[in-house]
Amino acid sequence: MVRTLFGEIADRYDLLNHLLSLNIDRRWRRRAVEALGWERHPGGLYLDACAGTLDLAVELAGRRGFRGRVVGADFALPMLARGKGKLHGLGVSPLCADTELLPFPDGVFAGAMVGFGVRNLSRLPVGLAELGRVVRPGGRLVVLEFTVPPSRPVRWLYHAYFHRVLPLVGRLVSGHPWAYDYLPESVADFPPAEELAELLLRARFTRVEWRLLSAGIAAIHVATKEATRSP
Repeated sequence: MVRTLFGEIADRYDLLNHLLSLNIDRRWRRRAVEALGWERHPGGLYLDACAGTLDLAVELAGRRGFRGRVVGADFALPMLARGKGKLHGLGVSPLCADTELLPFPDGVFAGAMVGFGVRNLSRLPVGLAELGRVVRPGGRLVVLEFTVPPSRPVRWLYHAYFHRVLPLVGRLVSGHPWAYDYLPESVADFPPAEELAELLLRARFTRVEWRLLSAGIAAIHVATKEATRSP
């Protein structure tokens, strides 16, 4: 269902992301890339999982001083096809792949990112474990995702927007009858930031830090995999 949904809205996905977030999503992605710590290994191989139209991969690959390559993996092929026009020779390799069954060896990536994708995993612990498997010791996983604001007034406005305004605008612009009803439902069903941090600790990561963005509308989790110790 999720693969079909994103395939059907791929043509309007970027437009609606920027419109519905008032372009704040661009700033959030910049913050996520900054949290990755790619400067430690500027020539490394990195993963953008649940990559969609490749915005996060492009943000990293376009950074001054970045000399590596980013694999942008997503299981919805139309989303990747839509994003290919953004590459313009950047070091990004799109790949149609399921985050719950990644086709990579253990520890191959210097770091990994997921932007607004983990809540779409049907088996969240399995997907997080796969991300932990493919990140090498000492590497980071950065997860950018919506969350529910802790402040009661902000939470009231948030729910009013997500459950009333967003589905209406989403239907009008995308032409899809239910895709933007799914978004608020998926956020409501997703674990809060504290619980996601606990799940990351169970997925091969030994240290997790997280911070809220824009009054708690979204959160960035930074999970670090323990470095291999010398005998």
